[in-house]
This record gives sequence, structure tokens and C-alpha cells, in this order.
Amino acid sequence: MTKLWQKEGITVSEKIEKFTVGRDRELDLQLAPFDVQGNLAHARMLAEIGLLTTTELAGLEAALKEIYTSIETGEFEIEEGVEDVHSQVELLLTRKLGDVGKKIHSGRSRNDQVLVDLKLFSRSRLKEVVTLTTRLFEVLVARAEEHKNDLLPGYTHLQIAMPSSFGLWFGAYAEGLLDDLVQLQAAYRLANRNPLGSGAGYGSSFPLDRQLTTDLLGFEGLHVNVVYAQMSRGRTEQAVLNAISSLAATVSRLAMDVCLYNSQNFGFLVLPDDMTTGSSIMPHKKNPDVAELLRAKCNRMKALPAEITMVLSNLPSGYHRDMQLLKEILMPALSEIIECLDVAIYMLEHVKVNTGLLEDKKYDLLFSVERVNELVMQQVPFRDAYKQVGVEIANGSYRASRNLDHTHIGSIGNLQLDLLKLRLTDELTKFNFEKADRAIGALLGN
Repeated sequence: MTKLWQKEGITVSEKIEKFTVGRDRELDLQLAPFDVQGNLAHARMLAEIGLLTTTELAGLEAALKEIYTSIETGEFEIEEGVEDVHSQVELLLTRKLGDVGKKIHSGRSRNDQVLVDLKLFSRSRLKEVVTLTTRLFEVLVARAEEHKNDLLPGYTHLQIAMPSSFGLWFGAYAEGLLDDLVQLQAAYRLANRNPLGSGAGYGSSFPLDRQLTTDLLGFEGLHVNVVYAQMSRGRTEQAVLNAISSLAATVSRLAMDVCLYNSQNFGFLVLPDDMTTGSSIMPHKKNPDVAELLRAKCNRMKALPAEITMVLSNLPSGYHRDMQLLKEILMPALSEIIECLDVAIYMLEHVKVNTGLLEDKKYDLLFSVERVNELVMQQVPFRDAYKQVGVEIANGSYRASRNLDHTHIGSIGNLQLDLLKLRLTDELTKFNFEKADRAIGALLGN
């Protein structure tokens, strides 16, 4: 089948075509709804500047909405011999509308078409990531409230250090997610700028109304400079993957704690039987495979920003086919972090907390700082109190007092989970998802 870019009388080697197309046909199915959205906005803009008649626009909009429905029902496919989703959509329009279908590409290059699809795709998937991150935060805060009075050993250097609590432990990861949301905001804002109208990177002699397509697609703003619009490819993907990497680091560390705390030597947490796997040789085994795979998958995602950096290394301005590979890094990563967040939520909703842990005498030394502080409150200088308790521990006269009185913000006795909830509301407001949702809904006639 003839490609959009193919010259008359020139046929590309089948081997070279297979190599250069790569995974585009497979991955582009995920871009299909966003390609239709971009086409709808572009068609309306072409009509506004006189390159389409009202009748032609009506035909294109109707045909594009039919394609969109076929995507939603799972009937849409990229046919054999068709290079990518952009070619498939244009082919369907031309079959249905003849020459009118061929007009849709006026004032556009596949470069800015791919760019706008990826921007819309990233924007949509990031919203899913934020929604799941919010849900994970809510589960962590709920578990923190539920177990705020259940003590847990705190460690430094993997040595028992000071009393902690499950409330502090769950709450710490909840607050970590809030910082991750800040990075997700940065990625979302970079994805939420319109490159459409930049063409191959040098604009067009058509009087394109780029602000109109920006408004129609609900973007925060546009990439003003057409050269930079093309240079944003890779930069947006890297921002998204930096945010995913940060989020993955939080989930990975949480999963590691679950693996550790679930082990018999610690025994702080218990994964329900239906969340564990067995051994082919040891009948007693209940392995925390779910937490281990979360850890591994998230650790792998932490390396993705470096992979993007390597692809983009030493590229001059302008478009280069190297950038095609960015989809192969970005799109699976977004799917994987969404899956990992979903599983992490399920795991944390069902994990069981063992209570009364610090009643065991082996944790007596956890309370040594409480003894130091007790002496300080009696006006003993801190350094002297520290030495005195050290002597008590050495000569065996030390007695642990398990009466805790931690009152400052963020301590065992004062988690201030409401402050975390207020910050969550503040961070979520900054995304302004509603603007994009309204614009796309209006574009599709919903």
C-alpha cells in the first residue's frame, strides 16, 4: 500500500520497511482515539480559515466520530500494509469521503500529528496515574489512622533505633506520594501544550489558527516557536518518565518494606494467604511474590529517564527518526506504572498488621532515648543524660519505660493526617483536569 510519504516509482525494501516501522503499528492503536481528537480540532480550524467548506467539515466530523466509536468498541484496526494510525485514519476518511478525506492533511505534517497525539495520550494517561496515586494515598492515610496507636520498631542502619508506629509508617509513604504529585504536575504541564501547526518544524504558509486548535483540544497553551515545538518531543517524554521514576521509587521502597516486614524474622505484617505463592519443594512457604514483583518492576522504571537521555544524546535541532523509539519507552512505562499502582492499592488494602510488637523485651533498648529525654526534662544537661543512660545500659540497671508522650506535629502522637489531606487537595487542584475534559467532551459532541 502506498505510504503518505512515498514517491512515485520508488519502492522501499521490505526489510528496511520492517526495520523502520518497528513497533509503530502495535503501539499506535493506543494513540488512535487521540489521533481522531487531533483531526477533529484540525478540521474545524481548516474550516475556520476557509480551507474546508461547511459541508466538507460536517462530513469529516461525522466520519471521524464514526471512527472514534469503532475505537471505543474495539473494532478499529490498522490494516496490513498501512504504516501507522495517522495513515489508517486518513485512509478511512478518503474511502468514505473521497477527495475531502485527502484535504485533512493540509497545513500539517506527520511530525506535528505524532506530537499532538503523544501530548494528548500522555495527558490522558497521566490523569489515570494521578487518579490511582490519589487512591493509594487515601488507602495509606486510612491505614495510618486505623493503626496510629500500634507501635512499630524504628530502624537506622537496620539496627533498632527508636519507637515508631504503623501510623507513622503508612503516613510517611502517603506524604511521599504528595511529592510525587508535584513531579507529575510538571510532566502534565509539559504534555499540556499544543504543538499542532508546527508542521515539520518550520510552520506553514497557510494562515493556521493555532490558538483555535489549542482551545479546542483544551491545552493549557501552545508551543509558540515551531522549531521548539518539534524539539519538545523527547523533552515531554523525559519529564513524564522522570515523574514515573519518582513514583516508582516510592512504590519500590514500600514494596521492599512489605517484603522485609512480612518475613518471619520481622513478623510486623502478614500478607493474606491468597496474596502469596508457594514452593515446589517446601510445603510451608508463603512467598510475597506480589511485593517482590512490584519492587522489581518499579526498580526497572527508575532507569527509564536515562534510556530516554541516551536516545536523545547528540541530536541537533529538527526531527530525527531516532525519536520514533521514544514511544517504545514511554507507552509501556505508563501502562506498567498504572498496573503497579493498582496492585499496590490492593495489597495495602488487605495486608494485616501485627499489634503489640514492642511489648517484647528484645525491644527494650528502643526506649533509651525516652529515658534520656526524661532526664533532660528533670534539668539534666542532654550530654550528661546521654552518658548516664549509656552507663545504665552497660551495667544492666537500665529499665525501659514504654510510656510515650510524643506531641509535636508529625510524631507518633500527632500524625496530623488532616494536613496531608489538605495538601492533596491543593496539589490536585493545580492539574485542572476539568479544562481538558470539557474541551474534549465538546469536540466529540458529548
